[in-house]
Amino acid sequence: MNDELTTRYTEAVTALGEVDLTSSTVAVTSLTRARDAVQSALDEAMAQAVTHEGSSVRQVAALAGIAPNSVSPRLARSATLSAYSRQGRIDAQGITLARADHQQDEPLRFVRRTTKGNTRD
Repeated sequence: MNDELTTRYTEAVTALGEVDLTSSTVAVTSLTRARDAVQSALDEAMAQAVTHEGSSVRQVAALAGIAPNSVSPRLARSATLSAYSRQGRIDAQGITLARADHQQDEPLRFVRRTTKGNTRD
């Protein structure tokens, strides 16, 4: 588990521990906060499964019990994949780039050509 997932997990556990059941109205508010924290941790775990472990979007959707088309926006909200999102979604190209970056431990960089034409001998 990396630091971001650990942080989100800890926030979810804390939010669940702070649920106030003194009244139904207060319970709704505190349970909503807890639900949001759990969803954030789930989004991060799914992003890391796709990026670090090579799981497919369909596999992650099946494990999470959600529709495959709902995974892409959730991955875009994660810290792991937010930099690779386009219009609030992650596509296959973004996942491929993130996997490559993870394997290299640094982001891919664009290098502008300095010469024109074919440089082959």
